[in-house]
Order: sequence, then structure tokens, then C-alpha cells
Amino acid sequence: MSRALVLLVNPRAGAGRAGRVLPAIEAALRARDVPFRTVQTRAPRDATALTREALAAGAPGVAVVGGDGTLSEAAGGFFSERGETLTPGAFLAPLSAGTGGDFRKSIGSRNLGGATDRVADLVDRMLAATPRPIDAGWVEHLDGQGRPARRAFLNIASFGMGGLVDQLVEEGPKWIGGAGAFFVAGLRALARYRPQGVRLRLDDGPPRETRVHNLMVANGQYFGGGMHAAPRAVLDDGLFDVVGMEGMSHLQALRSAPALYDGRLLERPGVTFARARRVHAEPVEPSDHVLLDVDGEAPGRLPATFEVRAAALHLRA
Repeated sequence: MSRALVLLVNPRAGAGRAGRVLPAIEAALRARDVPFRTVQTRAPRDATALTREALAAGAPGVAVVGGDGTLSEAAGGFFSERGETLTPGAFLAPLSAGTGGDFRKSIGSRNLGGATDRVADLVDRMLAATPRPIDAGWVEHLDGQGRPARRAFLNIASFGMGGLVDQLVEEGPKWIGGAGAFFVAGLRALARYRPQGVRLRLDDGPPRETRVHNLMVANGQYFGGGMHAAPRAVLDDGLFDVVGMEGMSHLQALRSAPALYDGRLLERPGVTFARARRVHAEPVEPSDHVLLDVDGEAPGRLPATFEVRAAALHLRA
């Protein structure tokens, strides 16, 4: 690399794991004579702004040390505020060190631990990889205050119970780990959540009304700390996998929980499946707040429109 790679770090990710492993990553890059500079996030949305700044300054790519949320924010930095690709030739490289670590499962990568040998292996894998084009998602929605908002996403967006789960994870302790945090929050959300009425439209098809426990708009396969909710999703096919838990009783939803983890959700009664480039969803009752989950964060609520940005990112991993 003739220009400096930007190492983008969220030091708080993974209950501080990302910050602790940073010196080992920097040492591995120096040992391999890779020019780089390190920047650290300090607040939400920093990763998007820092990525845009890095790419505007000519960085060949951005390697992200953090969790799914940091990676998603960094992916947003490859787009303008209107969702246009800014630097088609630059790459995004995930060095996962967060709470959930779901996106890495779709690409077969490991989570960074404290062991130097694992750090070295992941750095070598990143440097040896040829950047490949993958899809991203773009969603326009309402934020928590009901104002228009928009952002990119890399893995899975959902609405219904998923948004409530995100809120409960954020309120709960991080020390129990990603899978544990999402599992406990999921049980709490299942006890509290009741299906909500949604009007749904895929591409140019007719709108339909349904009641959802959760509906996933999937680019990747995993979300929620290890739930294998979209086992057929492919990162570079130009389509979302749309997986809905619809019209279920509370008992049916509870019985479907194990299938969320073992990749059999599509076999369960009441689960719908479709593929689409564009998904629009709005509450049947305008006063109803149907919460969003976007790459493990809760940015707001419906109405929302999700669109594929085909081959918009180059992944190096």
C-alpha cells in the first residue's frame, strides 16, 4: 500500500476489548511494514464522519476495530448523506472486537481476543485478501423524535421486537457478552412485546397488511448476538432476504426461538420469506411506534424504506 491505511477504533467496543487489543494490531501492522494511522471514535456517529474524512484524504481503505455498530457506521462513511457512493475503489476491512459480532459470521471471520497470535492471523488475512464487491442497505425512516433520518446498513435491519431488544441490550450490562446480552434482552422483549400492525410493500408489488413479531430485511445472515435468522442471504446478490415472523401467537413465537439460532427459522409456521430490492413498511395505525433495529442499534421507527445498494462496498477480509 503506497498510502496509509486508516485504523478506525472504537475503544469501548466489546466492553473495552477493542481498546485493549489495539496495541497488538498496531504492532502487527508495523511488523509487516504497512503504513497506517489510527483514529478513535469518541461519540455515536463518529465512525461515519471519520471514515468520510479518511476517504476524502485519499486513504485506500478503512480497517474497523469494534463491533457491528461501529462497522455499520463506518460503512455509512462510504456514502453521501443522500446515499450515493463516494469512493468506489476504497475498501472496508472488519477486525471484529465488539459485543455481538454477527457480520463476521457471514464472512467466516473470527472475533479478536486478547491473544496476539489471533490478532496476527486476522491482520494477515486482511492484508492477503483481495477486496470484493458486496451489497449494502440504505434506509430512510423516522428517528426517535419523529424526524426524518437516513443511514446505510451492512448486515440486517428489522422492525418490531428487534428494536425493543436493542433498547434493552443498551440498557443492560455488557460484561455478560454479546450472545448473552442479546439472549437475555430477547427473553425480556418477548415477555413484553405484542404484534403490531404493519403495511408492507416489496418492490412494485401490491401493499399488504400484516401483524409482525419481527420482520428482517437481511443482507447478511446473522443478527442479535448469533441468531441465524436469514440462512439463505448472500452479501453480493443485489437482493434483500425478507424474513417475517407474522401472524403468530405468543406461544408460537416462543417456540420459534430455538430455530432463530440454528438456522431453521424458515421452516417454522408463520414465517414468511421473499426477496426484494426495495422494502417499504409503515404502521397501520399512524400513532403506533414500530421500532427499528439497524445493525444492532435502535435508530428510530417506521415508516421506513429499505433499498439495496448493489456492489456498493469493497470488503477486504
